[in-house]
Parts: sequence; C-alpha cells; structure tokens
Amino acid sequence: MQLVYSGKTKEVYRLPDGNYRLRFKDDVTGTGSVFDPGANTVGPHIDGSGRAGLLLSKYFFERLAAGGILTHYLAADTAENAMTVLPAAVFGRGLEVICRYRAYGSFLRRYGMYAREGQPLEAFVEFTLKDDTRQDPPIDKEALVMLGLMTASEFDEIKLLTRRIAAMVKAELAGWEVELYDIKLEFGRVGETAQIALIDEISGGNMRAFKDGEVLTPLTLAALVLGDNLVSPRDV
Repeated sequence: MQLVYSGKTKEVYRLPDGNYRLRFKDDVTGTGSVFDPGANTVGPHIDGSGRAGLLLSKYFFERLAAGGILTHYLAADTAENAMTVLPAAVFGRGLEVICRYRAYGSFLRRYGMYAREGQPLEAFVEFTLKDDTRQDPPIDKEALVMLGLMTASEFDEIKLLTRRIAAMVKAELAGWEVELYDIKLEFGRVGETAQIALIDEISGGNMRAFKDGEVLTPLTLAALVLGDNLVSPRDV
C-alpha cells in the first residue's frame, strides 16, 4: 500500500488494484478535549473511536446501498479499523455538504442575530469548501458553477441526495430515541461514467446527535446503535 494522505481522523492508502483503503484513527475533530464535528482541528483522542467510526460507517453504507444510493464503500476490515473503497474524484479540492435540522454550531455563529439555538430547520442544505485556512467558507450554486467545481445539475443531484441520506439516518437514529441535529457528508465522482456517490464516512464523527439533551460522542453513538457488534472484533 502507498500512503497518499494523512488527515485529522483518517489515513488514506492507494492499493495495488487501484482501490483505496481508509484507516480510521482514534482522533476526532474538536477544540481541546471537546468533540465538535464542525471543527477544523484535531480534538480529543478517544480510544475505540476509530473502530466505532468504521463500524457505524459500514452500518449506514450498507443500508444506503439497500436503498439504491451509490457509495464508494466496498468492504470493512475491523481488525485494522480500515475500509476499502472505490477511487473517487472530489469536487475541486474537496467539498462538504451539511444537512441541518436544528440551528447549532457554525449556522448559529453566522446567523445568530436571527436564529436561536436549537431552532428547527427544514432540512437546510449548505455547501462549504474544505479550506481550513478560510474556515470552510459556505458557497452557493452559482459560485460553484462559475468556478467550475460542478455543474448545475450535479449541484441539484447532490442536494437531493443529501436530504435523502440525512432523512434515512435521522429515521434510523430515532429508533434509539436519538435526534439528529445535523450531518456533514462528502460526495465524489466514481467510475467511467463519473456517477455521483457518497464518499468518506458516515458516522458519529460527522454528525451531531442528541439524546436526553446531550450531544453524543462518536463512541457513545456507535455503542448505542451497534450494541454487541461494536464490542466483538471480527473481519467482515
């Protein structure tokens, strides 16, 4: 394997067959010792969070596939906290798409003059550039098209996919009496036809989920959803 990139929460390797391998670290984003999925810095080191991120991603990717949504997921190796994925071309240098059900985090910091914390939002979809230096600035459809990052039809497709995926996750979590406040997703183009697919991960590390008024850490959320499957290591 060839190490391609070492990020805040994952390492990316290129495999001999052209696919990629993502190894999940026991680090989460945040400030100091506080977990924050919207942060641009590495936060606390939480033992077991890498495994939790892998297994919860596997859980949701498989449900999305059953629902006909294309992802880059191929297989999981729980012994190595790693996931094999299809190669994907990102938009520009990377783009994040957030679906918000309640006003929180950066949304509240930007629009706090008008919004109150926890205010219900109707699956508001926000596109942001992955740019730590500029604090991941929001960008709209016209700018994305003008800058050549994507086409207008790709924007519309990603927006619809984001709402569809977020709704599925929200419904799943509601079964454990967990409320999804927001979720951050990434998309890329895969295959010869450059189909749009969900990429990266879909776990507690990229969402805010609340239970009994408290935000759940990635490890706590995974333990709640996966139960004994989180504890018993096995290759799948």
